Amino acid sequence: MLSSGYSNKNKSPQKPLRYGFLLLPNFSLIAFSSAIEPLRMANWINGQSCYATSLISHDGKAVTSSSGVQLQVNHSLKDLPYFDAVFVCGASPIARTGNEAVIDWLKRQGDSSMAIGGIGTGTYVLAIAGLLDQYRATIHWWHIENLKQEFPKTQVTNRLFEIDGKRYTCSGGTASMDMMLFLIARQQNLEMAAAISEQFVCERIRGSDDQQRIPIKSRISANQPKLIEAVTLMEANIEEPLSTDDLAHHVQLSRRHLERLFKKHLNNVPAKYYIELRLSHARKLLRQSDKSILQIGLLCGFSSASYFSTAYKNHYKITPREERKSLE
Repeated sequence: MLSSGYSNKNKSPQKPLRYGFLLLPNFSLIAFSSAIEPLRMANWINGQSCYATSLISHDGKAVTSSSGVQLQVNHSLKDLPYFDAVFVCGASPIARTGNEAVIDWLKRQGDSSMAIGGIGTGTYVLAIAGLLDQYRATIHWWHIENLKQEFPKTQVTNRLFEIDGKRYTCSGGTASMDMMLFLIARQQNLEMAAAISEQFVCERIRGSDDQQRIPIKSRISANQPKLIEAVTLMEANIEEPLSTDDLAHHVQLSRRHLERLFKKHLNNVPAKYYIELRLSHARKLLRQSDKSILQIGLLCGFSSASYFSTAYKNHYKITPREERKSLE
């Protein structure tokens, strides 16, 4: 029995999955390390090699991250061995030129059986190569709207990561770890993924349905200070929600004007937006805390357990109790 609590007793040796990481100049070091470290930990916990990893650059030369850390690589694009998956680790900011060799190589992988992944702005490079047409994909919230506009054939989401067939994309940062833990759970087992999460002092494994939290100032025009102020008030008053009239009073607008702003910029009405905000907070508490369902409902401004349960099911299609049970 290993210290992680995971046991590999009676497990037969398996051929390791080969994962390559194609590093672009100025790649995000945190996104890269969050992706590769869970694979290393899987090997350590399992006591045998589940994953073999290699670093790649387009010319085989060392690559420098956005933080100035330089990494030596194992391969160039001209001498690649077989890989089960290759992940493009994107640059920060997006490099719109200089990646022609990588894009040309990616275009030739369209019919390959190899999985292709994009980490952070690596998603953008995959989209340029046409590898995300008709696929679900995600990217850091900062670039979501641009990706939607430039590549209408791609089904862009604001989730932490997307696994769609042989296309793996994530929003970058620590979401890389969530994506890898999801793949490890699917390829190995959930117990191993949980053990890795514990080793990294990660409170929970976020799922593919978890969304990025896009700051309100990035979702709407910065020249809408009253709307931003109203949403900020909502976020600060989850346990004791304010009425729409109270919100309008605090931001010094008429109720009708406030409702028009919500409709125009958020395609919602204040009351519905507010309850969805509270339900999102409730879902986080259900997944991350051991508070009772009644306590969570009250903390999120629901006056009774039945009201909380009904609102939750109407929005998420499952009850709070079913949500909690699914995590066991």
